[in-house]
Amino acid sequence: MPVSGTPTNRFGARRNADIRWHGWLIAAEEGEPVQAIHDGHVIYADWLRGQGLLLVLDHGDGWLSLYAHNRSLLRNVGDRINAGQTIARAGASGGSETPGLYFEIRHQGEPVDPADWIRR
Repeated sequence: MPVSGTPTNRFGARRNADIRWHGWLIAAEEGEPVQAIHDGHVIYADWLRGQGLLLVLDHGDGWLSLYAHNRSLLRNVGDRINAGQTIARAGASGGSETPGLYFEIRHQGEPVDPADWIRR
């Protein structure tokens, strides 16, 4: 898991009438360490409307992992990251109602169920 906590939604479930979840919203304590799920490098580390402080890792071969709603980002674009390395601190930025982490995995731009990658 990228953060110590429990997912509060299911991948693919309806978020509202028009939108489905493309990842997990993981409830976590404010400031909880967020860890990279796999080796990669940072391709985005900044504020994004609706996502708050967002960090995106490129793992190669079209695989990306996205970490949103952070309180703070601890890495910069271009940084090489090892699996398990702390990259951010969980928070409630970007309009999130409760602290935690929004987490997605994408392959060739398409969302993939994190359950296929993550052991809980």
